Amino acid sequence: MPEFPTVAAPGALPRRAILASAGIAALGAGWLWFRQYQQHQVEAARPRALVTIVEFSDSGKRLATASVPRIVKSEEEWRAQLSGDAYQVTRRADTEAPGTGELLDNQAKGIYRCICCGTALFDSVTKFESGTGWPSFSAPIAKENVVESVDTSFQSVRTAVACRRCNAHLGHVFDDGPPPTGLRYCMNSVALKFAKAM
Repeated sequence: MPEFPTVAAPGALPRRAILASAGIAALGAGWLWFRQYQQHQVEAARPRALVTIVEFSDSGKRLATASVPRIVKSEEEWRAQLSGDAYQVTRRADTEAPGTGELLDNQAKGIYRCICCGTALFDSVTKFESGTGWPSFSAPIAKENVVESVDTSFQSVRTAVACRRCNAHLGHVFDDGPPPTGLRYCMNSVALKFAKAM
């Protein structure tokens, strides 16, 4: 019985064209991954900028002012190190839901460190109940350890607060706090880890 050539349906791509398209897409994805990997290798090899921070013991004792390398990691490294919520807040400037943070009602004595790099950020003696649903402090443990910047997201102008050493987003600072500073550092619990005073 004679064989008849198969005819593709109108508008259908020949199988070779489909395979070629898939191959090109795979090559493109591979190239993109390679370029990102290459960029990360360049960043990792580059000398790290130094930042000046003040080091503290867990009891809040000021130890020394030190120049330390800025901590820079890839997104994959941060994701591997942090919980999903901590990653979204510290690396993506998200905000945890009010009233949900584990450190909100913490009354113990000690200091609050950066969840990403361990830099001392706040002392328990400056923590107060703000009624906002987030841990609030009247001042950082040392101005050198945080950096403030203008945040214009959500169609408002606010002052964002980040860790100076690793640039982790921590929260925002407002001018409605208690004396003597009149400031309210409104922080996300997942951006902090508490070190209890011994």
